[in-house]
Amino acid sequence: MSLNLDDKKAVVAEVAEQIAKAQTVVVAEYNGIEVPNMTVLRSKARESGVYLRVVKNTLVRRAVADTQFAPLAEKMTGPLIYSISADPVAAAKVLNDFAKSNDKLVLKAGSYAGKVLDKAGVQALASIPSREELLAKLLGVMKAPVSGFAVALGALAKQREAAAA
Repeated sequence: MSLNLDDKKAVVAEVAEQIAKAQTVVVAEYNGIEVPNMTVLRSKARESGVYLRVVKNTLVRRAVADTQFAPLAEKMTGPLIYSISADPVAAAKVLNDFAKSNDKLVLKAGSYAGKVLDKAGVQALASIPSREELLAKLLGVMKAPVSGFAVALGALAKQREAAAA
């Protein structure tokens, strides 16, 4: 079903709004993906805070014009699904993880920090731990010395109690 001019303007405005908040855009070819698999992909994207949409390439090119993602426009050919996120790695991680289990989704390109990434670049970006994972690791590192100190302090208190008795 084709869109009328007002619908096209609305789609461009919606995508442009997402692009304005984004740090990363990843595109992938989705030929032959069945509806249940696409539903799973959309669900994972929502859980990760990723805007995922199949849109006409010409409309996305208009939305990214005059943004840091403008150089990605030359890679926008063929049937593409667009993954857009404010988290630097979430968009790449969602599509890359799904592509591992579904060979019909083929990573094509991406853009991060004003640079266009090829498939290998998108996969490298996806391999970086997310912000939440890094914070959890940092908390674990910070907590370890405190808990070790508490255990040592408890052992010292027991030792002094035994010596006093």
